[in-house]
This record gives sequence, C-alpha cells and structure tokens, in this order.
Amino acid sequence: MTSTTRWVRSLRLLGVGCVALLPLLIPDAAGSQRHDPRVGDLPEAEFHLARMIYRTNRRAGSHGFIQPMWAVDYPLADAHFLRTLERYTTAQVAEDSRHLELTDDRLFDYPFLWLQQPAAGRWNPTREECQRLREYLLRGGFLMVDDFHGEYEWDYFESVMKRVFPEKDFVEVAESDPLMHIFFDIDKKVQIPGDRHLGFGGPPQMQGPPHWRALYDDKGRLIVIANTIWISATGGNMRMIRATHFLLRRQPTSSA
Repeated sequence: MTSTTRWVRSLRLLGVGCVALLPLLIPDAAGSQRHDPRVGDLPEAEFHLARMIYRTNRRAGSHGFIQPMWAVDYPLADAHFLRTLERYTTAQVAEDSRHLELTDDRLFDYPFLWLQQPAAGRWNPTREECQRLREYLLRGGFLMVDDFHGEYEWDYFESVMKRVFPEKDFVEVAESDPLMHIFFDIDKKVQIPGDRHLGFGGPPQMQGPPHWRALYDDKGRLIVIANTIWISATGGNMRMIRATHFLLRRQPTSSA
C-alpha cells in the first residue's frame, strides 16, 4: 500500500468518524428532533390543540420549515401560541399540537381543531370525512379556520362546508357575541399583514373588507369560526409573535 493510498483511507475514516460524532459535538443536536405530533392517544393537558390533516399536493412555509398546506405555519405558530396561552391563562396547555385525520377515532378526544389553508391546499374531504366532521362539531367539537387570500378562497371553503352542513350558512360574528369579550374586548377588525408583506416598503396592500364569520349549532353554540380578515393570517401571526421587528412594524390597517 502506497503512502498516498494510506492517506486517502485515513481521510475517509476521519470523515466517517466526524459524521458519527456530530450529535455529540454540536450542542442539542441529538435532542433537536421534535416528537412526532401524530403519535399519542389521549390529550396531554386540559388544552391540547389539534391540527386537521388533509390530502394536499401543495407545500409552503418559512424560517426553514416547509410543510404541507395543512401545517404551513408549524411548528413555530403552535409553539408560540401554546406558550402564550399558558402565560395568559390558568389552563394546563400541552407542549405541542396533535395532528389528526378526520377519520381518526382520537378526533373526539380533542375538542379544539385547527384547519389551515383549506383553499390554497385544495381541501376536498370525502363523503365519510364530511360526515365525521359534522358529527364531531355537533357532539361538542370546535373548528378554527385560517387563512384566506381573497373572496375566491373564501368561496371555495364555503362551498366545501356546504357538504358538511347543507342547511347552514356562515354569518358575521356580532360584536355583542360573548366570544368577543372573553379575555380581551375585540371591538375592531384589524388586518395584520404577515411578515413577508412588510418587506416591500410602504403600507402593505390589504384586501377587504375584513370579516369574522362563523357557524352556530341549533342551540346557538359557536362551532366554526373563520378568520376572513384577508391576509391577516392567524397562523402566520402566531408564528411571528416573538419577532420584535415584526411586532414593532405591524400597523393596524383597515380597507373597509
């Protein structure tokens, strides 16, 4: 064996050894993997947020995370929202969200369900999934939906929900609704642009007018709420909640 061959082999062995040692050499590298949010049975706390998994071919994201549209702001939005909820209330809050399909029997153990980007992700539930969502909501479940980039996306979502509740129509949430005064007094419909809309200089171009739209059951219980304050993405803003530059630069803007 020539000296050159021995040198090349030594370099290869050194490279393999360095790769094997990386989890030990880089702080927290070995423990940086998140727990799979699809795994787990019963909720881990009083409040355990659930995300609805649906079939989609589209993906998007930011800050190094590219996800399917149903999880477009995961994990930052979930992490920031859940810790904020824990800070401002006395509720016991799970550390992460649980990701569930509508046909999953665990769904009925999670009363708060979040649906993201139903139009952009082309959410198209089967007949069985529509029946399951209807049953879930009528048995006490609650669905929060965001976000929408214009009337076309809202029309798409509304048409899909007609397959779930053909007898119901979305209505505007009244300012007198108890929902608007539980913790804060929500007396203004403020459009807050996502961070990427603030980087072009000048005021962000917001679509409008803004809306809070909802479905109620026959007893008047709120079962679905949709954030249709165009481009004011609930998930996107939860994702950016710790970004100081974003909090300082966002300005209440109304196109109504």
